Amino acid sequence: MTALADRRAGVVATRLAGTDGVSLETAKWATVLGRLGVRCFYFAGQLDRPPEVSRLVPEAFFRHPDIDAISRVVFIEAVEIEPASGATTRADGSQAEEPPGARIRRRDFFSPYVRPPALSRRIEELKVHLKEELYEFVREFDLDLLIVENALAIPLNIPLALALTDLIAETGIPVIAHHHDLPWERQRFAVNSVGDYIAAAFPPALPSVRHAVINSVQAQQLAWRRGLTSRVIPNVMDFDTPPAPPDDYARNARRDLGVDDGKAFILQPTRIIQRKGIEHAIELVRRLCVPATLVVSHAGGEEDDDYQQRVREFAHLLDVPVRFESDIVGHERGTTPDGRRIYALSDVYPQADLVTYPSSIEGFGNAFLEAVYYRRPIVLNRYSVFEVDIEPKGFRVVGFDNYISAATIRDACRLLQDRALAAEWAELNYGLAARHFSYEVLERRLMALLSECLGEER
Repeated sequence: MTALADRRAGVVATRLAGTDGVSLETAKWATVLGRLGVRCFYFAGQLDRPPEVSRLVPEAFFRHPDIDAISRVVFIEAVEIEPASGATTRADGSQAEEPPGARIRRRDFFSPYVRPPALSRRIEELKVHLKEELYEFVREFDLDLLIVENALAIPLNIPLALALTDLIAETGIPVIAHHHDLPWERQRFAVNSVGDYIAAAFPPALPSVRHAVINSVQAQQLAWRRGLTSRVIPNVMDFDTPPAPPDDYARNARRDLGVDDGKAFILQPTRIIQRKGIEHAIELVRRLCVPATLVVSHAGGEEDDDYQQRVREFAHLLDVPVRFESDIVGHERGTTPDGRRIYALSDVYPQADLVTYPSSIEGFGNAFLEAVYYRRPIVLNRYSVFEVDIEPKGFRVVGFDNYISAATIRDACRLLQDRALAAEWAELNYGLAARHFSYEVLERRLMALLSECLGEER
């Protein structure tokens, strides 16, 4: 029996808010940890957790101006990182004047692999500030262990990862490092001037750290590239608790999302970013055998403006009705400033006739599990993790390989026209997911990790 009663875990991330995959999966871990007797506390740069169990540190957010400025210089060419006034922002938020010429421009250096000295100093300043905040977080909540959600995996906040690595090395605190996206999985991190930092902290090789990854490909790569062992803990859903049928609140969702009567509702439940392959969903809708409307439920980010524009232009070019409805689809119900209803994803999924998931790259695939949970037929691009970790278990989907073929259209139309077949596939998929990707699976694997971190009760 693992000694877990009244244990206190500190969950550290750059952001724990909204409907991104890391935030959603962290909430599931917290639910299962609560069942095991572990109480969770939260440290991040954006937080929607209760303030009494949270420590909000703005510089921990990867889009904080100081952190974003560092990332733009070390990964992207020809940008300044200091304010135009010549002032620099200290960790406490105050302004300090820099001597003339102190502003950093990547174009001032002969190689993108060379790091400007002023940038190293700024990273060190922010690391020291964040380390002090982390130490206070551990003291304030009397933590027994840390669970680091992706902050030691993807190099979006370098000072935070360095601060965490120092804290762990200096205290030996037990850590579960939960990795969703590793540096070598994103092309944008391939050329950089912080290879030493990435090698040291993404992820760190420290004796008190237990590594958890979300797919077997990551486990193999982590062993090969870093010599680190890890446990595979896939993303999960609470398949032991089926979703409730739509209530009166949800009945107007289809109309409010702009899907006219007599049209099929095709749901793209992802953010608008390039690797999600939304142009494939647009082409599918254009070639379907029935009139249909595509609804994109999530927004993109500022860095994805070009791709968002490309998606809109492509939809216009093909004359496909696409609704971008992130304003009225959220993590939970509510009301917009102009009085419109906000629908939760649990309101939207059951309304869809077909779910599209044409991503080229996914760490695991939360939207896939959600579609299975709500018993929706699925059209997806066979991304590598699906092929390796999911499809061999027997899931039935309309799959394609990087382009929409005539067979893709034929099979999608068949599911739209044969509701009995769609229901049969949905029930099969639900049963398989309950066996392989349920909270019970997560509980067993967390128990094993916690036993390693905290020891066994005899």
